[in-house]
Amino acid sequence: MYLSNQSLLVIIVVGIVAGWLAGRVMEGGGFGLIGDLIVGLIGAFIGDWLLPRLGIHLGVGMVALIINAFIGAVVLLLLLRLLSGGFGRGWGWGRRRL
Repeated sequence: MYLSNQSLLVIIVVGIVAGWLAGRVMEGGGFGLIGDLIVGLIGAFIGDWLLPRLGIHLGVGMVALIINAFIGAVVLLLLLRLLSGGFGRGWGWGRRRL
């Protein structure tokens, strides 16, 4: 598989935007640029796998890619929270101890 510089840039931008949005919606402070990128990229794969199985098709274009990756990133963050002790318990990622 060959990725041009432009398609690689699109993947990175979609990953960062989706990870940042998911971090804000899930009451997290975000994970920084690299963490948001990783969450967004993994979320894009999850969304790309999950949404067609649920019969949801968002169309084509940059906005559809971001929404797809955002939904997948939210699912990923929900799974991470459930595995790390649930909502409101534990320290989780990105939280500081006072």
